Amino acid sequence: MKTKIRIGNAGGFWGDDLNAFNRQLIGGELDYIVADYLAEITMSILRKQNIKNPELGYVTDFVDQILDNAELIVEKNVKIISNAGGINPYECAKKIIQGLHEKNINLKICIVDGDNIYDKIDEFYPKLTSFKNLETKEDFKNIKELVESANVYLGLLPIVKALENGADIIIAGRITDTTLTMAPAFFEFGWKINDWNKIATSLIAGHIIECGAQASGGNYTDWHKVKKWDNFGYPIINMFNDGTFEVTKHEGTGGLINTDVVKEQLLYEMGDPCNYISPDVVVDFTTIQLEANGPDCVKVYGIKGKPSTSSYKVSMSYRDGYKASGSIIISGNNALDKAKTMKSLFWKRLNLDFEKTNTEYVGYNACHKNLAPVIEPNEILLKFSVYDYDKTKIEDFSKSIAPIILSSPLGVSVIGGRPAIQSVMAYWPALIDKKNLNSFVKILDNKGEIEKTIEVSSVTGFENNAPQSISSSKQISSDNYHNTKIELPDQNTIKVKLNKICLARSGDKGNMVNIGVIARSKEIYDFINKHITADFIKDMFKEMCKGKVTRFELDNLLAMNFLLDESLDGGGTKSLMIDAQGKTFASAFLNQDIEIDPKLLDSI
Repeated sequence: MKTKIRIGNAGGFWGDDLNAFNRQLIGGELDYIVADYLAEITMSILRKQNIKNPELGYVTDFVDQILDNAELIVEKNVKIISNAGGINPYECAKKIIQGLHEKNINLKICIVDGDNIYDKIDEFYPKLTSFKNLETKEDFKNIKELVESANVYLGLLPIVKALENGADIIIAGRITDTTLTMAPAFFEFGWKINDWNKIATSLIAGHIIECGAQASGGNYTDWHKVKKWDNFGYPIINMFNDGTFEVTKHEGTGGLINTDVVKEQLLYEMGDPCNYISPDVVVDFTTIQLEANGPDCVKVYGIKGKPSTSSYKVSMSYRDGYKASGSIIISGNNALDKAKTMKSLFWKRLNLDFEKTNTEYVGYNACHKNLAPVIEPNEILLKFSVYDYDKTKIEDFSKSIAPIILSSPLGVSVIGGRPAIQSVMAYWPALIDKKNLNSFVKILDNKGEIEKTIEVSSVTGFENNAPQSISSSKQISSDNYHNTKIELPDQNTIKVKLNKICLARSGDKGNMVNIGVIARSKEIYDFINKHITADFIKDMFKEMCKGKVTRFELDNLLAMNFLLDESLDGGGTKSLMIDAQGKTFASAFLNQDIEIDPKLLDSI
């Protein structure tokens, strides 16, 4: 039995660097390469493709990456695990097997199936589950007839079963992102399903590398510390059988790995840090310990886990209207005034009521709204967006942008042709009891036929229906929001940007944004813990955040996690915001001023 394995990530989303896979193979020794492609938006895109062509619905880029590097995969003896199967893993596998056959290469391919429950909705609802919306608590019956896809977030057990059966390449659909990393550790080290702390450790490893280069210097607050941006090194996990691991990358590659980079990624898209739920374990992020362990290497240890819940999360998409966006470039003197005039005349001339409209001044304040500094731009990209259930109204909108350029202020040009009309696939998260379904591992022969099917039980007997916190979550909410100002007893203060004393990263969670804030020292953490409250963040983002703000504390990382409800205009595919996934909220936060005691800067 091995005592160490090396797992490299080669992609954090569909559309990521296509050369990362090859760089991981040639850069050094690895046992596994994992690639994560799926998000709720991606599943909607794949479903649209599958409706048009039943042979699609998977990540085509993955097929190209495997076939382009097939000889190296054999030479390096590296196993590949990915969720590139999307909603059609079998067709994905068949394409790869066909290409390998042409190269006279034989690799054992398994697919993980059972996550797609679209055809079983009537079997489950309403007899076995309510499918109530996890976020809004809406009744499923309101959208049942509009559902186009329904996929369960499966855990590590089917991946482990595929490895036990000698798989070289495992293609799954909607398994959890972290499972790609968890399963190899579980398999190689012979862990038990109730080794909660070890499984929790592998989940943290998976969470760190699931977004690819974000864990090796990408999107880092202190981006100027990254000295090499070419040949960017994607993250690698050195996993040990004692339940510890290291985050690193191939020597000589670009990027940067240090404790701050890892902290930022740990806080990405996080909810309650004491209760991070996955199908296999519930993890307490407040137990994570980090320490630098040499150049571009961070050791992670001390992680605690507890029994998994008895439910799986279900990700559904359903038809929910139409949307379109079109842009006009406005240049020259008084660009902002001209843009405001163009906004007014456009909507007056169109003279239609829509479910939602949005106008954004790109280059002025599209992302940060009232938090952006006041400037006089030389040019603005004026973006108009609409959403409605009536497609004819969207068509009228699409035809109305170009005609205004000849009867408007000077220095104006339309970008592209008529805006394309998009059908919206909205996101519906729900739960289903594990006892109601099992997963399947299907072993394919070298002709792409299913040679053997293995059923994998979802229930282990160790599930806890109502898990208790390992340590209580320290949380404060802005339910009764009131504007608050920082008041310091010492009047000898200075004003600094928050990025001087903090790091931050933000991301989406449905219609919610999370902002992870990390202090640059213990003294600064004590300061922001007292002063950067849920009310403080609510006041800062009042123009974007329509709901409450909840703050969680992570003393171990000198960090806080803020959840901003109702901040993404419906979230995902339904949002009309230019930043529909909340990626720029952290930048907006870091660019704001704060009054501090200048002595705090001595602690950095």
